[in-house]
Amino acid sequence: MKEYKMRRGEHLEDRMPDLKGEIEDRFGPVAGTEEWEGHELYVVEDPENPVFERVVAGAASYSGKKDKLAVHFEERPAEEVIAEGNADAAADAVDAKNAFLLDATGRDAKSRRESMKREVEDDAPDY
Repeated sequence: MKEYKMRRGEHLEDRMPDLKGEIEDRFGPVAGTEEWEGHELYVVEDPENPVFERVVAGAASYSGKKDKLAVHFEERPAEEVIAEGNADAAADAVDAKNAFLLDATGRDAKSRRESMKREVEDDAPDY
């Protein structure tokens, strides 16, 4: 599971007031919810894109802090997807993930990567 921050001054609820609806529009019907570290997340058990086996996404709320977007994209093995003749779906899956994350967080892929690098560097012990 990965957590994504919003752009400075922005909130997840403002960017996606109907998070469940957005998840359904982009990935398929929400089959239920699942708890992760005390957060209730939406689960898409049968995503529309054949590359995804399962999608789990939702708001991770922390007291005194802005909500973060918690997401886990469970993907099928590439060999399996290609063998079924769904190679084009792989590019669509990448586009779907990036578009969803951009719309939810206001940050493009490069900005999200840099932010995650900084978090890892902040967690590194000082020697």
